[in-house]
Amino acid sequence: MHFYYSLILAFTLSYPLFKSFETKIQFYKKWNTLFPAILISATLFIIWDIWFTKIGMWYFNHDYVMGFFLVNLPIEEWLFFFITPFSCVFIYEVLNYFVKKDVFAKASKTISIVLILLLLVTAFLNYSKIYTTFTFISLAAFLIYHQFINKSPYLSRFYLAWLVCIIPFLIVNGLLTSIPIITYNNLHILNIRIYTIPIEDMFYGMLNILLVISIYEYFKQRKK
Repeated sequence: MHFYYSLILAFTLSYPLFKSFETKIQFYKKWNTLFPAILISATLFIIWDIWFTKIGMWYFNHDYVMGFFLVNLPIEEWLFFFITPFSCVFIYEVLNYFVKKDVFAKASKTISIVLILLLLVTAFLNYSKIYTTFTFISLAAFLIYHQFINKSPYLSRFYLAWLVCIIPFLIVNGLLTSIPIITYNNLHILNIRIYTIPIEDMFYGMLNILLVISIYEYFKQRKK
């Protein structure tokens, strides 16, 4: 079915888009700072995606996409980098509104240190696996920046949001990798999977959403 990927994206977008106009959160009023943040992040990740597709890191099954390709990527893959961040930032804002307590405020530094060490050690021990190494080092460097250089006050809030985002992430990526719409080159991943999802995708997604939220928060501060 050539519309599988499109249907998954529509499912991902539907609820956040519908609830964006809800009177309490009024997420639509934040779109003027959110959309530029998504555009910047999407540009970087699409370049990354084009590169990895070109070198055979992953492949797209033509049976499950509509057939419109731009620079070797199906149009659905381009849309993925706009729709997924939109939905995740919606979750981030909903949690900020309803969960007043900063749940991970005290644990944030410990979480960062553990993640950084885990990512760097794993990347070092598996330096020949390109997806693993590139993703893990990129995320580790970004976490170092947030925790120790910028000392981002929203990092703990991001950790809570990402914990919640993991649930829809597992559903969406589980569909993409089990159908499969996307197939990975096992030579360049750890081949540790959650169901059919390579473990690297968890950290790839985390990096993507953290980048969007970082730019989004920057634009929000500039507006103030």
